Amino acid sequence: MNIYEKKNVWKIVIIVSALLIGCTSLIYNNQLAKKIAVEENKRMHIWAEATRQIAVSEIDAEVGFYLDIIQNNNTIPVILVDEAEEILSVMNLPKHHDGDTAYYKQLLREMEQRHEPIVINLPAGHKNIIYYDDSTILKQLAWYPFVQLSIIALFVIVAYFAFSSSRRAEQNRVWVGMAKETAHQLGTPISSLMAWVELLGQDANNAAYVDEMQKDVDRLQMIADRFSKVGSVPDLQPNNLYQAVSNAVEYMRHRVSENVDIKIINEADSDIFVKLIPSLFNWVIENLIKNAIDAMNGKGSITITITENTKNATILVADTGKGLSKNQFKAIFKPGYTSKERGWGLGLSLSQRIVQDYHKGKISVLSSEIGVGTVFRVLLPK
Repeated sequence: MNIYEKKNVWKIVIIVSALLIGCTSLIYNNQLAKKIAVEENKRMHIWAEATRQIAVSEIDAEVGFYLDIIQNNNTIPVILVDEAEEILSVMNLPKHHDGDTAYYKQLLREMEQRHEPIVINLPAGHKNIIYYDDSTILKQLAWYPFVQLSIIALFVIVAYFAFSSSRRAEQNRVWVGMAKETAHQLGTPISSLMAWVELLGQDANNAAYVDEMQKDVDRLQMIADRFSKVGSVPDLQPNNLYQAVSNAVEYMRHRVSENVDIKIINEADSDIFVKLIPSLFNWVIENLIKNAIDAMNGKGSITITITENTKNATILVADTGKGLSKNQFKAIFKPGYTSKERGWGLGLSLSQRIVQDYHKGKISVLSSEIGVGTVFRVLLPK
């Protein structure tokens, strides 16, 4: 399991833990709400009995006791009607609806759907009916777990993005520091090599060797230049895209096996000019070619196609390699992701940073088929 996969596992563990906490809270609150609902139903039956007793009682002490029971209900909404459904009294309903018979009639129908009305049998065959609803506290309790889940979810999301942003910022600082330190460290041996090349060049017999050494020194200088530009403000200059791609391809062509065929197809009607940092852009093309060669196990063909539309220039890099599964399309751009036994898994991640952060473009896997090959797409604004 690589670093990227381990990080994903921890993210899943955190999310699942938060969901378990939320679900446990939801179940507990749901059970508590049911218990309170049962208690409120019992209170309404006691309230109904108190109302009946007042109607038949002739003893002042008992009347006072039952009045206390009725008056102490200050939370449960109640509508009391007679057998003809004429409204006798209401309790704990919004004051701004006082006297609004139509509203009360509609409300008692809604109450009837939620709770079975309680019938109070009175003397002489008369009866009253109590319609009631859940108390405000019970309604709030019913919504509480959802509010709690929302808060937990919000907390997880904020924590996730804060952690990711902090980690990315730290990675960027480390990345920039290492890149600039590498450029600095390369400076001294490159200067020394340049002096030696110049000294050797004074002897005509060394001409062939000096030419090859100069190419390697130039290459080292370009690598140092690349690292020095990481983390700096990009200085983009208009460049012929076909020429820039050709330069990178020509360099790689002399350094790959004869079993690898690399070709460029320019489908544009005219020269395409885009703003580039050539040393960094070449790095992207080289990384895509190296990635394709690894996918083909050093044998196959790589086709680079250049096209354009009104807004973007497009570079398609197609190989005849082993292909990628769908879940690898984005994963391969993550730092540390690699399918090779040796390697840091930084090539494509670096390419993505160069394209997106420095050139304001996009790089992605356009398509892939197992055993057939993969097509990478680079979009650059014109």
